[in-house]
This record gives sequence, structure tokens and C-alpha cells, in this order.
Amino acid sequence: MQRDCFTEEQNQFRDAYRRFLDKEVAPFRDAWRKAGIVPREIFKKMGEQGYLLTWAAEEFGGLDINDFRYQQIMIEEDGLYGEAGLFHTLHSRLVAPYLKHFGNPEQQQRFIPACVSGDCILAIAMTEPDAGSDLAGMKSRAEDKGDHWVLNGSKVYISNGILADLVIVAAKTNPEKPREMTLFLVEAGMDGFERGRNLDKLGLKAQDTAELFFTDVKIPKANVLGEVGRGMHHLMQGLAEERLITACISLAAAQSAFELTKVFVEDRKAFGKSLSEQQNTRFKMAAMRTELDVAQAFVDQCVSQHNDGRLTADSASKAKLYCSEVEGRMVDEGVQLHGGAGYMQEYEICNLYANARISRILAGTSEIMKEIIARSIFEKR
Repeated sequence: MQRDCFTEEQNQFRDAYRRFLDKEVAPFRDAWRKAGIVPREIFKKMGEQGYLLTWAAEEFGGLDINDFRYQQIMIEEDGLYGEAGLFHTLHSRLVAPYLKHFGNPEQQQRFIPACVSGDCILAIAMTEPDAGSDLAGMKSRAEDKGDHWVLNGSKVYISNGILADLVIVAAKTNPEKPREMTLFLVEAGMDGFERGRNLDKLGLKAQDTAELFFTDVKIPKANVLGEVGRGMHHLMQGLAEERLITACISLAAAQSAFELTKVFVEDRKAFGKSLSEQQNTRFKMAAMRTELDVAQAFVDQCVSQHNDGRLTADSASKAKLYCSEVEGRMVDEGVQLHGGAGYMQEYEICNLYANARISRILAGTSEIMKEIIARSIFEKR
């Protein structure tokens, strides 16, 4: 598919980032997956090359580039040449923007430069054992003690949870208003902040996904992020971009599944000729290519709208829903066309198949996406 949405400078950025992945990521993927975590040093190496928080102002060490296409390029290259468990996009585009939008000048100066360099790795902690998409079910509490807050509770399924130096934690702060919550900046080493297991997952083996525990953690007033009681509002501000990001990630994985399958069916022979010469394979691959191109066109449109500040919640939800479903179909067809080889870990399609299942759950389940889209339909009556 011909895409005219990138500038020459962005194409050069893509080439440079691909070379970085070839040197610093691809050779180590298997080791990272076996370890269940990526090394801290890879964040520092990305920071040295300017690949973290590209939007950050120059005064904080950033490139001051707000164009989302640069992150889109990195996501696409990650899908083909990188490691899905390296959650630098979560660090740069899902968590750090809360510091940009809601942090005060002191907090921004204290944390953003280290996030740009990779010395401070970020995570965000919302999900609890009994509170996923329904944040109102959250049980974590913070109590105002005058000159500080005291935080108690636990979180689960937290990406970057083992590596994180700074965690944005959502907790309820008003017993009389159960939907009212506040965001807190919890730093590694604070008394009472403990990490549980690095959870053993179906896929994304190199991603450190953890349980976090907070027992009478003393939070300075200087570590309240944004307005007290406005945490839910702050979290909602980033949802459209979060869903666009997950759409880009799903689509990149789907594209990778297609490319791997294309190479395999061209090389694999059955009944005297390659699979790519057989009608069933050709029809399957044609249908897959069409779905991918349609999804890519819509995602590129959403990225353009996002850069212009026009991306709506329902469009972002459509992109996330469709691309995560396309990813599921691509990896399934990929395994099928690989035959028994597709079930073997030594073939990357097997890893993609395992990774894909979470895409229809994280950042809002497919069912939640459908409800958001349905509201946009019927509210227009």
C-alpha cells in the first residue's frame, strides 16, 4: 500500500530507528523473553538517541516534536524489527504526558528530564483485582494528613511495574464521593511501597507486568499530580491517544504476521509446488492484505486528525476495536498457513499469536469500545 503521509525527514527518522533496533534490540529479544524483563539500559540507550518523550521541550532535553507520526513510525518499526515487550511507548506517550498536562513546573523539572534520558522509567497504576474498566470499583485509598497523604491499597497487571522508578497511582480520596479520586506520584524507595511478582503471562514475555502494594505510604503534598479529586477527569484526557496507540500497535503486529506468513508460504512446498502458488493460500493472503490496507488507511486518517486536535473518542475507539480484531485474525490465519510450524516457539508467528490476545482487553475491552461507538450513534438522534 502506498502511503503519502510521511515527510522525507520522517522517512529518514524511520531508517535511523530501524538501524537502532537492528543493533540494540533484535539480537537480544530471546534473552529478554526468557528473563521476563528488558534491561534498564535499553531505556537509557533510547534516551541517548532522542527516542523517548520526543514531545518534551528542549529545556527538558527533548526534541520538542509534537507530531504523533514520529511515535507511529517507532511503533510500526517495533512491530517488524523490535520487541513487543519493550514498553517505551507506554513510558513516552501514555504516562509521561500526565506530567506535561497536569504536573506543576516543579514536578516537570524534577521528573521530565530523567524520563527523557531513560534514567527514570514510568508506569501508571489504575487496575486492581476488582477494578478494571470500572474504575469506580477502585479500593485504593489516600487520606489527607495535613502536610502529607497516606496511601493504602494494591494494584495488579501494571506494565513496567518492576522497572518503574516513578508510578502514577490513582486512589480514592473522598469517602463521601466514591467516584472521586486523585493521582499521586509514587517514587521507588518510598517506605511502604512494595512490588509483588513479575507476573507470568500468555504473551508479551519480555514485558515486566507486576503487582504493586502500598501500605501506609507517606506521599508528600508535592507529589499530588493535578487537582485533588480530579483524577478521573485527568485520566479521561488521555484515553483517545491511548486507544490510537493501541490501534497502531495492533496494526503493526498484524503487518508483521502478514510479512512472516508471506515469506513462509513462498518458501514452503506441498504437493510439488510452493504454498504461494496454491489457490487457497493466494485467496487467504489477498483477503488479509485487503483488511490490513483498509485498517492502515483508517489509522493514518486518525493520526492526521489527532495531530490537528480533531480525533474524537468514538473514532479512536473504532480504530482500537477494528485493529485489535484484525490483529487477532491475522495471527490466527498466519499460524494456520504455517501449519504445525506455526505452533512452535521457534517461529515468530507463534509469539505474535500469544501476544495478540491481550489487545482486545487492554486499554478498554472490545465490548467497552463497542459501547462507546454505540453511544456516538444513538446520541445523534
